[in-house]
Amino acid sequence: METLLEKIALHQDYIYIVVLMIFLGIEVIGRVPSVLHTPLMSGANAIHGVVIIGAIIVMGKADPSNYLALSLGFLAVILGTLNVVGGFVVTDRMLEMFRHKQK
Repeated sequence: METLLEKIALHQDYIYIVVLMIFLGIEVIGRVPSVLHTPLMSGANAIHGVVIIGAIIVMGKADPSNYLALSLGFLAVILGTLNVVGGFVVTDRMLEMFRHKQK
């Protein structure tokens, strides 16, 4: 039986990657002026599309008895899909606003 510390040591590289990506995401978004957040949604849609595909792959390769991996994968698919749909809605509203100004 592996102890909790041994399990953490096995996944230490993944933990580092997740922490670094969170830090990088906060730094990138934090330095963007709020006026540009709406155009950023188009780029976020592409990133969340990759997250959805990765979550589907994780769910497909997970052991059926590993409920944690299946649950987290399912949650990632749902949240990523919500972000993509929301991003398209916000982008569409932004583009509609510019179309009204041209008339």
